[in-house]
Amino acid sequence: MNIISEIPPGILNQPFFDSDRPKYMNYGAMGYVIGHEIIHGFDDMGKQYDKDGNLFDWWEPASNKSFHEKAQCIVQQYANLTNEKINMTLNGINTQGENIADNGGIKLAYIAYQKWLQRNKVEPQLPGLKFTPQQLFWIAAASNWCSKVRPEMEKLAIMNDFHSPNYYRVIVPFINSGYFAKDFNCPLGSKMNPKYKCRVW
Repeated sequence: MNIISEIPPGILNQPFFDSDRPKYMNYGAMGYVIGHEIIHGFDDMGKQYDKDGNLFDWWEPASNKSFHEKAQCIVQQYANLTNEKINMTLNGINTQGENIADNGGIKLAYIAYQKWLQRNKVEPQLPGLKFTPQQLFWIAAASNWCSKVRPEMEKLAIMNDFHSPNYYRVIVPFINSGYFAKDFNCPLGSKMNPKYKCRVW
């Protein structure tokens, strides 16, 4: 596993980024990617390195304990999900770092967009769509992971990939976000706004 996070400049194009489109789309798509990579510095692997990149246990014991408890929630949450198309349970341990980065990354992107809104005026909705700018942030983020995968590839990915299948890279971080629930008016206790959510960052 590569513990060095990087963002190739070549992805600063469609579909992740375009200077001529609304900021809610850029923050949702590219902001999610940037937030994801930042959180890798504080996931189960990244937290083992200090600010100079040295392998060093620099966390206070109480912080370490709290992190492991919260990370275990993420591990269990994903491990309790079954891809019904192929009847396989996700591997919450193998994908722990990427899941932490997905959940924290979308939160960072959303907060960054809210800070942008504090300094600027609310952008207009896209013509012909009923979605608010806040909702379009989430739709842009979800579009990062749009894909069509053959069942055989899904099985291989669940067995070997450090990332969860794309569907779960969208649905689970959104389920864990109170911001998403607020923006889409999801009732507490509904599928997309469960009472109990997992949060590391």
